[in-house]
Amino acid sequence: MIKKRISTVIIIIIAFLLWTTLFQSLKLANVAPNIMLALVVCYAYMRGRTSGLMIGFLCGLLSDMMYGTVIGLYAFALMTIGFLCGYCQKVYFTDNYILPCVLVGISDFAYGLYYYVTEFLVRGRLSFGFYLSKVILPEMIYTMIITVVLFRFLNVLERYVTEKRKEA
Repeated sequence: MIKKRISTVIIIIIAFLLWTTLFQSLKLANVAPNIMLALVVCYAYMRGRTSGLMIGFLCGLLSDMMYGTVIGLYAFALMTIGFLCGYCQKVYFTDNYILPCVLVGISDFAYGLYYYVTEFLVRGRLSFGFYLSKVILPEMIYTMIITVVLFRFLNVLERYVTEKRKEA
């Protein structure tokens, strides 16, 4: 149990560092993939609602500290996404990459809408079509592609940590 939590915290820190450094320089169509969102959705899909809620809060808090204008906006968004995606844990299959990618796509679209409303619409910027075509959709596609690799890695890690715990 302790190894599972420690490995999760280490993965969150590594993902945060990759998201803020490497993936900012690997932008495609002027957007970077949202690794923190993909991480929350993958963990919620694998472990359930409670883990999705807690991991979403932690990832959102890190996002708020780095990029947020108000502490708690992204923590609330990722926490909600993690909780809602945790309902799909009942249909969890290790070899199925379709459902996690679809969940990440839907979650990234909802996250983009939330970001638009809280950061742009409140300030009177009403160019939703431009924001949808230039930011939300490219980020959603890029994040879905990265999710395939991330989900495979997290599956292997989860299996390794779980098997080590059963042996002890």
